[in-house]
Amino acid sequence: MEEGTTGSTIDPYAKLMKGSWCSQFRHGTNPWMARYVYGLMFLIATLLAWAVRDYGQSALKEMERLKGCEGGNECLGTEGVLRVSLGCSMFYIVMFLSTVRTSKLGESRELWHSGWWSAKFFLIIGLTVLPFFLPSAVIGLYGEVAHFGAGVFLLIQLISIISFINWLNDCCQSDKYADRCHIHVMLLATMAYVVCILGIIFMYIWYAPEPSCLLNIFFVTWTLVLLQLMTSVSLHPKVNAGFLTPGFMGLYVVFLCWCAIRSEPPETKCLKKAEASTRGDWLTIISFVVAVLAIVIATFSTGIDSKCFQFRKDETEAEDDVPYGFGFFHFVFATGAMYFAMLLISWNTHHTMKKWTIDVGWTSTWVRIVNEWLAVCLYIWMLVTPLVWKNKQAAAEPV
Repeated sequence: MEEGTTGSTIDPYAKLMKGSWCSQFRHGTNPWMARYVYGLMFLIATLLAWAVRDYGQSALKEMERLKGCEGGNECLGTEGVLRVSLGCSMFYIVMFLSTVRTSKLGESRELWHSGWWSAKFFLIIGLTVLPFFLPSAVIGLYGEVAHFGAGVFLLIQLISIISFINWLNDCCQSDKYADRCHIHVMLLATMAYVVCILGIIFMYIWYAPEPSCLLNIFFVTWTLVLLQLMTSVSLHPKVNAGFLTPGFMGLYVVFLCWCAIRSEPPETKCLKKAEASTRGDWLTIISFVVAVLAIVIATFSTGIDSKCFQFRKDETEAEDDVPYGFGFFHFVFATGAMYFAMLLISWNTHHTMKKWTIDVGWTSTWVRIVNEWLAVCLYIWMLVTPLVWKNKQAAAEPV
């Protein structure tokens, strides 16, 4: 009886797994469709936090009716972002606690994750409104916790990106695809290094136009040094990881350096492009929209990548196993809610942000730079650790 019940539960999902992306939306609630709905809810929460920050003054009279807001002023701006972030994070924490360790399709926790959308919409609305009734002291405490949560999100994202790059390199070097992908790998690696060098040259031209711009010169030069270090370690005979992984990691590191310098305050004299960018409001708006979408995409892609955090990766998957870790997925979104709050307030709970800006300020700059250095350390650690482990095992074996 149990096998028949399990089979009848899995049959509808089997069709979805073999079907197209669109079929996952046409056939009711399922975990494949659910992740996009959660992503949409996260996007709405991000846009709501931005609206509260930039246009919250118009809601001042309405906010005065809330007893916990002391006139409404403290519920706007930076604190308003933290209140929306707290509500969003609490929703995903509730989902994390209620779906963690779900392993099989058809379980009650899987049905809760994939359905009950009416209840969830009421739940997230209630949890979003609730923080506006909390005293400022609680919100200030959450702001401190959000710094740590956002850091955890960045660390998870780094591990996910490095794991993907290593997986891509392993696929290309495998016996099955080695001959077919050899030329493609060389082309991709060459293009990656060309883009890295061009990016470094342009950063020297745009963001270090004068010898007095010592900090930007240091950032860009150290990025070049890190690129050389990753390449040297990757090509070491004992590592032999090839050119592809350091090339792609170089792209990511150069991108982080560029984001860090772009996060410097606009009045910085070394930002040659600052005056032009402040004149074009449309460019600022486009940059903001792209940044918001990047936050959502990064959170979504990291959330469904739970397999790179499994310690036992040799386990065979059964047909009724869940397609991704539900608990991990919601945990990433909970920390992602803290991350978008930090970006909207530039990692400073006492910082006033201009409209249509995101992640601007010296604190944001140093967070990006430290993130860049940490990415390189993690990448080198993932290359060197297997060698150290092998040497320890060899030394432990009796002669």
